[in-house]
Amino acid sequence: MVARTRYAPDRGLTARMTATMFLLGLVFVAFVAAIILILSAVNASSGVIVLAAIVLGGGLAIGSLFYSDKIALSSAGAVEVTPQQAPNLHGVVDRICALADMPKPRIAISPTDLPNAFATGRNTEHAVLCVTQGLLRRLDREELEGVIAHELSHVAHKDVMVMTIASFLAIIAGLLIRFSFYGELFGGGGRRDSNNQSALPVLLIIMAVSIVVYAISFLLIRLLSRYRELSADRSGALLTGQPSALASALQKVSDRIALIPTKDLREAQPLNAFFFVPALSAREGQTKIAELFSTHPPLDKRLAQLAKISQQLSRQ
Repeated sequence: MVARTRYAPDRGLTARMTATMFLLGLVFVAFVAAIILILSAVNASSGVIVLAAIVLGGGLAIGSLFYSDKIALSSAGAVEVTPQQAPNLHGVVDRICALADMPKPRIAISPTDLPNAFATGRNTEHAVLCVTQGLLRRLDREELEGVIAHELSHVAHKDVMVMTIASFLAIIAGLLIRFSFYGELFGGGGRRDSNNQSALPVLLIIMAVSIVVYAISFLLIRLLSRYRELSADRSGALLTGQPSALASALQKVSDRIALIPTKDLREAQPLNAFFFVPALSAREGQTKIAELFSTHPPLDKRLAQLAKISQQLSRQ
């Protein structure tokens, strides 16, 4: 799943992606089998809800994949900039793209003071990199190179496509939960037998199965998301050869975000999965349970990995 660039291959990422997709595949097979068994015991009319969820879920996944760049830029209020408008930023991106031997993405700047960055797009030919004014004001050139190398690693690893595919099952399960709830709410979820006995709560059963499937899928996707962030840190640090600069950028961004009002952070939270550092995350001393629900690994784990890479590079 990695594009042909000079980003160092990551066997750990490949193994975790494969394992997560395999587990999601098993969950999907079990989900389909359970739905078939449920529908085989009732009138086929309930199958309309399942079919609608699959069709709508597929449409949402495809739309997200092909329009993720436009959606993300619109959410961030970002505007694409030319080399004349942002020569320093374009210069840094040109250098990273030359090091990675990959096509240059479109570049945008968001006017927010929240220091952050993200890259999205289904492949290297349809990618866009966005940085905020807050990030440009606070990082020096080496730190900015580290952040951009991290973000372009996501593009090289086709993370948007991988995460979209991985999220497909969760989207369908989520839609089935909602459809089943409203179906029961408006009295469409029961079926009486020939003896007019109590109704079989078909939609409630579908909803219960969907909740379990959604929960499992959610945790697996978050696991994959956290590792892809560690992988992007590793790939970016090895590409630039300056893990300490990336570590410095992580600390600066994290420290600054902690000072921003919670209201402003909540407005930026929809982009958390894309951001270099999440706008809202568990603070120091977070529990293992809280970490399971996070899109990003804890800061200390990211810094520890970068310190280890720095030691490895110094011995070469």
